[in-house]
Amino acid sequence: MRLLLAEDEEELSKALVTVLKHHNYSVDAVYNGQDALEYLETELYDGAILDIMMPKMDGITVLKKAREQGISLPVILLTAKSEIDDRVTGLDAGADDYLTKPFSMKELLARIRAMTRRQGETTDNQLSYGNITLDRSTYLLSSDQVAEPVRLANKEFQMLEMLLVNPGQIISQDQFMDKIWGYDSEAEQNVVWVYISYLRKKLANLKANVNIKASRGLGYSVEIASK
Repeated sequence: MRLLLAEDEEELSKALVTVLKHHNYSVDAVYNGQDALEYLETELYDGAILDIMMPKMDGITVLKKAREQGISLPVILLTAKSEIDDRVTGLDAGADDYLTKPFSMKELLARIRAMTRRQGETTDNQLSYGNITLDRSTYLLSSDQVAEPVRLANKEFQMLEMLLVNPGQIISQDQFMDKIWGYDSEAEQNVVWVYISYLRKKLANLKANVNIKASRGLGYSVEIASK
């Protein structure tokens, strides 16, 4: 799951990024509102955490502009302000939740889980293609040929989800890297091939009729195997 974190206090930002990555989130961190808006306009995220008081553009303005452009991802606002009017302003601007500093990391993680769970409720929790089904809530991959499903690791799940949401469409290594590992990742691009190999083995074990096809120099796509 990929998050955008916009927080101008660099020490706090680094601490949040460390904890979020430890909990298997991919995080892009920016330190001002203008950059936050540009990232939201050009990249795909599963959620955003926006500080209200930021240079160049405050978090509420970022949120309003994003919503005006039809960017509907769930958003948590962070602020040192605790007055009711500020909370109402943030929620009216389109925020999904509101967290007042100082806060505990356990609470932030719980809020993130809650907001992304609510977002998931608006989409199909199960992705089916060919004879396989991917459960988005449990990370379980099943087929109609094998009784026991297999549980996917976090990055395996994210890669297969991207492929199944876009069947037949080629997804490049760069798209996988940006969406799942994030811009600041030091991982080599061959890590994509490694995880594709893991997924192929699990599909084979499930006797799936779905193949992950490699298009040389372009990327990967899923297709139903011909009989």
